[in-house]
Amino acid sequence: MKRIFKIIGFIICGIICVALIALLVSGIRTKLIQNDYSSVYTNPKYQNPVIIENIDVITQHVSCGYAVIEMFSTWAGKNITEDSLYDEYGAIVTSTGNKFCEEMNKQFPEYDTEIHKYQKNTEFIDIMYDTLSSGKPVPFEWAALYGDEWTLHYSLIIGADIPNDKITVANPYGYYEELTLEELLDRTSFKAYENVPLFMKMGFAIGLFEKNTLFSIK
Repeated sequence: MKRIFKIIGFIICGIICVALIALLVSGIRTKLIQNDYSSVYTNPKYQNPVIIENIDVITQHVSCGYAVIEMFSTWAGKNITEDSLYDEYGAIVTSTGNKFCEEMNKQFPEYDTEIHKYQKNTEFIDIMYDTLSSGKPVPFEWAALYGDEWTLHYSLIIGADIPNDKITVANPYGYYEELTLEELLDRTSFKAYENVPLFMKMGFAIGLFEKNTLFSIK
């Protein structure tokens, strides 16, 4: 019996050590993405404002991932809805970044959707601007408030006026948002998320969720 308890103790200690290491690595990765982006405001590349027209924001009733696909579908001239996706699967299949990317490529084979995870601030801005400049909205992951509660959320970036520090987002909680770059990056890095629960911290630590993550569309 003592041997069994000893083995169980070793297993528990091993799990705790792995979890602590994963959290430490996640913290290091988070710090590495937070580089200085002040130069973008005067960089000639970003001087022209870009905006994607004909993005109708909706209020999700199934999931934010499905809602973003519905908004993108309307922009792309198709008729994919939250309900049609749920009827197809009988479940939500876009709960992680990789699965969302797979579903975008399945539903829109005419486009190539690529996920970009843990991008440095400057890399995030560059991919965002390049995608918008090519005439396409930018799906992304971030922390968003639903009432008074923070959530991990998908939305669409539809505009960037970098010299005037204005980013426009179509949020499927039912409204458009205008943010500064600092506000946007605080939320894509989840710095803005107050009191992140342990299960979500572990989700970031094991790679289930990602920070500074967006999707380029080509």
